[in-house]
This record gives sequence, structure tokens and C-alpha cells, in this order.
Amino acid sequence: MRHATKPRWHSKKTDETRLIEELLRGKFDQADAYRYNSAAIRVRVIDKRFAGKSDVSRDTMVERLLRKLPENIQGDIVTLITLAPGEAESSVRAQLANLEFDDPSPSRL
Repeated sequence: MRHATKPRWHSKKTDETRLIEELLRGKFDQADAYRYNSAAIRVRVIDKRFAGKSDVSRDTMVERLLRKLPENIQGDIVTLITLAPGEAESSVRAQLANLEFDDPSPSRL
């Protein structure tokens, strides 16, 4: 039996990123977060309600919740990716953003 290996970003979770995930998972289909480096947190949210909506509309839906976080955590969120299910496979832009989230390039910090 094969054991699936977790993506590299799973090892970059912190108490802060777990707090973000807990907050968002109550309202969205999928939410993932990790600390990219000492100054940056990346967040990805996938939800069927994003289909057909603009990036601004999607971000607004998520940011309403993110405003409930402590300011120091909010300030560290530098990447917010919002996708509808299956969108990463159908859009080159979404595919590249999703790929960088899943397999982060090395940080210079």
C-alpha cells in the first residue's frame, strides 16, 4: 500500500496559520495556510461560491473573516489565492498560483 506524502508546505504550518485555517474552514469548502518565511503567510481558499465571481469579489468574501484575526497575523498575509473547484486545472494563471502554493520556491529570508 502506498502512503501519500504530504506537500512540502505542510511542514511550514504554525499556530498562526492553524488559526487562519480554523477561521476560514468554518465558512469555505477548503482553506489552507502556511508561513512562507518570517514575514509572509500564504493562504489558499477553494470554494464553489467563487465560480463566476471576480477576484475582487472573492477576496472581499475572505477578507471579511481575515479582519477578525490579530493585526500582526493580518499583516503577515501576503498571498491570498481564491479558487473555484477545478479552476486550477482550467486557467494557466490559477494553475501557476496553485503550483507555487503547493511547491513553494525557496525564500530569501
